[in-house]
Amino acid sequence: MSSTDNLKTKFKSLAPHLNERLTRLWAVTEAVTLGRGGITQVSLATGLSPKTIRVGIKELNTESENLLPHVRFQKRIRAIGGGRKPLQDKDPTLIRDLEGLIEPITRGDPESSLCWTCKNTNKLAQQLREKGHSISARTV
Repeated sequence: MSSTDNLKTKFKSLAPHLNERLTRLWAVTEAVTLGRGGITQVSLATGLSPKTIRVGIKELNTESENLLPHVRFQKRIRAIGGGRKPLQDKDPTLIRDLEGLIEPITRGDPESSLCWTCKNTNKLAQQLREKGHSISARTV
């Protein structure tokens, strides 16, 4: 059994019990223990990016003594309200314009929130961009 397989086994066992920060710190500890090539092996075994592991190494070296025990084991580590805001919050006319584009060709039960359309997302995104919205086909 290779060291990458061993790491995968360890990670599968521990992952459900770790928050994002502890996962990163565990990965860093394993990578440092393995020495040269450890970051790559841990990255392959866990799916974490090598950049994340390198950031974790810096974090471990600079902050480990300053952490309070009760902070280390919190499940939530990101601030409430953080992250990207939904497009409909930034662009209030987006949903109305999208519904206007698909309304004439929508299929399905009118009482259900599920509906079908013949237009593909690329065409819908292009038409929304022509109306002044900043949106990709994937977002549509």
